[in-house]
Amino acid sequence: MFVRELSREECIGLVSSNHIGRLACARNDQPYVVPIQYAYSTNRLYGFSMPGRKVDWMRTNPRVCVEVDELAGRESWKSAVIYGRYRELADTREGHDEHMHAWSLLEKRTNWWEPGGLKPVEEGVAAASHHLFFVIDIDEMTGRAAGEDRVDLASH
Repeated sequence: MFVRELSREECIGLVSSNHIGRLACARNDQPYVVPIQYAYSTNRLYGFSMPGRKVDWMRTNPRVCVEVDELAGRESWKSAVIYGRYRELADTREGHDEHMHAWSLLEKRTNWWEPGGLKPVEEGVAAASHHLFFVIDIDEMTGRAAGEDRVDLASH
């Protein structure tokens, strides 16, 4: 298996062509990783969530990391890691445009509110509960790709 670094453009291509990633946050030296559905636009990831552990932790420590990958096989994959800062999008007059932008990007996907809108309760989507939109402003993005041989890796 051969591994190579992805260029920033390749990382953006990988992140923008996907919509599920793994969000890592930390509080009090304890890491926490959860799946999120996101939309990429202009050096930002937009997401949706209900209040809970990840939101509480990101409010305390807004420095986060998101991993996105594509697996074509055990020895053929691409992965991007995003380092950034969490910011809630206020549903206020001042924040209305960015809030609606996040909504418009996310709603293009079927079941765009999952997994952020689901909690482990019988009710399913907690429509009556408060929800929020957030953005991760990207500071850095790196990535790698693996292939079975150099030719496969170059076309990956």
